[in-house]
Amino acid sequence: MEAIALGLTCTAAIPHAFPSASSISRTSNFTSIKYPSSTVYRCKGVEEQDLYGLPKEYYDDEWQAKQREKTKEFHRLRQQEEDEEEQKVDEYRDIGLRLKDYPEEELLKAKKLVASFIRSADEVEEKIEEAAEKGELDELVLLIIWNRLDLARRDDEKDAVRSLDLLYRRVETEILKREATPAMRLLNDLLNLHDGGLDTEGWLKACKKHMVDTFPREDPFSILVPAGFDIDTHQGPLRPALEVDDALLRVDFVREVDKLLKEVRSEYTESLDAQGLDPESVASRLKQQEKQRAIHLVVSLLDLAINLEW
Repeated sequence: MEAIALGLTCTAAIPHAFPSASSISRTSNFTSIKYPSSTVYRCKGVEEQDLYGLPKEYYDDEWQAKQREKTKEFHRLRQQEEDEEEQKVDEYRDIGLRLKDYPEEELLKAKKLVASFIRSADEVEEKIEEAAEKGELDELVLLIIWNRLDLARRDDEKDAVRSLDLLYRRVETEILKREATPAMRLLNDLLNLHDGGLDTEGWLKACKKHMVDTFPREDPFSILVPAGFDIDTHQGPLRPALEVDDALLRVDFVREVDKLLKEVRSEYTESLDAQGLDPESVASRLKQQEKQRAIHLVVSLLDLAINLEW
């Protein structure tokens, strides 16, 4: 009886320990419940909301590849601009370092002189000549003008480039004029007479008169008998007047001008190779034509000096 009662007790306890088939079926039905369709539509709407405003090409591989190439090109151009800017800064630094070896006092004085040239406008010729007479024109003044000209060229300031270039050439000419020999100074004065609006014949007459006034007379009578001595009465100074130390003889003028012509002609012959139509070649040819005209004028002066008669 106890065994049967135990068996009945165990059999009655089994349903409480293990779920029955019907409860398992109810659990399975609970986990497989589907959400309403409105929930799915709501999630889809959120996804579309996140992608709203993007171009249609956003998912196009070809379009994205083109965009990447554009980005690379943009970075390349930016790097190129940065390199150019760095190079320009280095060039400006080099320009500034050109003057570092000069004394500060001389540098300040030369800068003030150049600034006065720039401000003088129409009176710049008088200012330059006045500075040359005082001995204020030197290499440092030229270097300061050249630095300003170099900066103006790099900044593409055309008006400033034109003005500073003319100023540099004028100051350089004045320095060379002061340092030149008497023969070269006379040659420069004679060439400047041609810029006065005279025709060729009138210019040659003016040059002949200037040469006669400059060169000492070379006829035998003038050499043997000093000026002021009367050959008939034998009265007057017997000693010739003391000549100026830098008196220019015609033979010295002819020799120096002939040497200059040989040097200029050799350089002119070597520079006749530019035959292109690009701006540099055209400018070079125009410059050579101007030089050729100057050579013709110098040749005319040389012939005039050789055949000069008092």
